[in-house]
Amino acid sequence: MVVQPVREDKFSFGLWTVGWRAVDPFGDATRPALDAVEAVHRLSELGAWGITFHDDDLIPFGSGDSAREQQIKRFRAALDDTGLVVPMATTNLFSHPVFKDGALTSNSRDVRRFALRKVLRNVDLAAELGARTYVLWGGREGSETDAAKDVRAALDRYREGIDTIAQYVLDQGYDLRLALEPKPNEPRGDIFLPTIGHALAFISQLEHHELVGVNPETGHEQMAGLNFVHGIGQALWQGKLFHIDLNGQRGPRYDQDLIFGHGDLLSAFFLVDLLEHGGYDGPRHFDYKPLRTEDIDGVWASAAANMRSYLLLRERARAFRADPRVQEALEASRLPELAQPTLAPGESPADLKADRSAFEDFDPEAAGRRGYGFAALSQLAFEHLVGGA
Repeated sequence: MVVQPVREDKFSFGLWTVGWRAVDPFGDATRPALDAVEAVHRLSELGAWGITFHDDDLIPFGSGDSAREQQIKRFRAALDDTGLVVPMATTNLFSHPVFKDGALTSNSRDVRRFALRKVLRNVDLAAELGARTYVLWGGREGSETDAAKDVRAALDRYREGIDTIAQYVLDQGYDLRLALEPKPNEPRGDIFLPTIGHALAFISQLEHHELVGVNPETGHEQMAGLNFVHGIGQALWQGKLFHIDLNGQRGPRYDQDLIFGHGDLLSAFFLVDLLEHGGYDGPRHFDYKPLRTEDIDGVWASAAANMRSYLLLRERARAFRADPRVQEALEASRLPELAQPTLAPGESPADLKADRSAFEDFDPEAAGRRGYGFAALSQLAFEHLVGGA
């Protein structure tokens, strides 16, 4: 099947993904540094729509004002030349040793203040480049020992930090929303706000909670042994899916950042089905790492593979939805009935209690013998996925 990405697909990549030099805890880089301007042009040639960045991806940490402005100028010119957009930006609050005990939740007040200034400076740049979402990943917010943190105080500081950033966005009149990115562990032993559920609960306590949502990543939820499709469904249900990071992961191990679909393939299929039919209209952002074995040609081959995988899964999901056998199986499984309210319009708890058909005359034994046909439905999904339908 010939599938080619187009700008309308809203595929985007982090500069840190294609630019990853393949350093790991056991080995040095296997690829040279990638210039941001080259990344813009190559992604554009592949059919991508957008590119995202941490501040330190674009401007090396500690750069002076002149060098900073020169790099921004080159980057902007590349965007203008190609038509690529910057839908999202974020801040690196994890690489430099100053953040070894966290950034917004560091035990050191001066580090927290430095971190906030670093974020606000990059928020200005994100707005200048037209970004609509600002992601905040707390990769160093956490601990390796419970003796090191008062979690309640840390969450106070976390809330203070996010509230400060949100207030700055409002004060400046920026058209930006903030998105928290959960992750259970790595690089810290335990990271604060480890799952989508934790992040959503935290957001409810924020002063400007309406401005803050989530940026879930496939591998991060699967590292915790959780169902990513369910998590995305809840984020959509709460109107909080502001952005999404797509990649592949094989179970609860280290963060693999594989090409999208090169992990739990059935989960990827149902995820694409949900994104395409569940009302999400934001970027399809790939946060992956080209394999350490690849040269620069392999980097671009893997970038293209992410987009092709998504498009193939989208075609399979559309065919699944359109299949009359699937529609019949859905009816047999009573899944459409789930969208019907349990109570009738205007029915009160007292009315429900008075309805003998709901309890006294209901036959739980007969209902218990009733099958739902989920095995047949699941097999149809599998057959569409592998091209056997």
